[in-house]
Amino acid sequence: MTASFHDLAALEGEGRPFVVATVVRSQGSSPQKAGKKMAIRADGSIVGTIGGGRVEHEVIAAAREVLRKGAPRLVRYHLTRELAMCCGGEMEVFLEPVFPRSRLVIFGAGHVGRALAETAGRCGFAVTVVDDREEWLTAERFPTAEELRLEDPRDAIDRLPWSGEAFVVVATHEHRLDEEIVHLLLQRPLRFLGMIGSRRKVERFRQRLAARGLPEATLARLSSPVGLNIGAETPEEIAVSITAELIAVRNDHVRREKAKRWGTEGID
Repeated sequence: MTASFHDLAALEGEGRPFVVATVVRSQGSSPQKAGKKMAIRADGSIVGTIGGGRVEHEVIAAAREVLRKGAPRLVRYHLTRELAMCCGGEMEVFLEPVFPRSRLVIFGAGHVGRALAETAGRCGFAVTVVDDREEWLTAERFPTAEELRLEDPRDAIDRLPWSGEAFVVVATHEHRLDEEIVHLLLQRPLRFLGMIGSRRKVERFRQRLAARGLPEATLARLSSPVGLNIGAETPEEIAVSITAELIAVRNDHVRREKAKRWGTEGID
């Protein structure tokens, strides 16, 4: 069965990169005709099929290479000469990489949250903002956010669809709430988890979370104080420092622990 546009949209919603393989030319006896599609994730798992067998195996291998290089590619297969398939014929398959916008969930609709939503959104993140304060979480304050969730952040954690590609920044108006959110999120599969705070606040948090049974390896996943050290002071500057770290992690430019340089250490 060919991958449908609904299938491709669902894959994009996962937030993970994949390749769309489309048969663009088919001559003679071949497994699929022009127009048929399949999608290939980075791990080699697929949605849809272009006929199975040796040719599909070759397409999957080529698609994974396309993801690594980040550029589309047209591949041609002589189904008898090259692949020793009995059906004969030829196929051309266009491999197109798809890199969905990384999803950023911001807990906290305060001044920093507002500036971060704007800055990160302009840098290619699909932003969701969560807060239970109706007067703060408005479309007027967050015109570029894709989703606003007016609810208790702890309830939102249970309802949001998490994946290993999600980015999260915790910046609420209450320290105890920050701690509860971080405790819950450290038990979820995330690409990045950051929290605003001073070194003193972060150290207290780590001690309390350790006392609640979280191992050191789990606590090490928390990037806090979040942001690169650029001497940021205003909410807008802080948003730039945080977004810079998000971009570094998204692009695998530096390891997460090396990217962090205490950009929000002055915030308590």
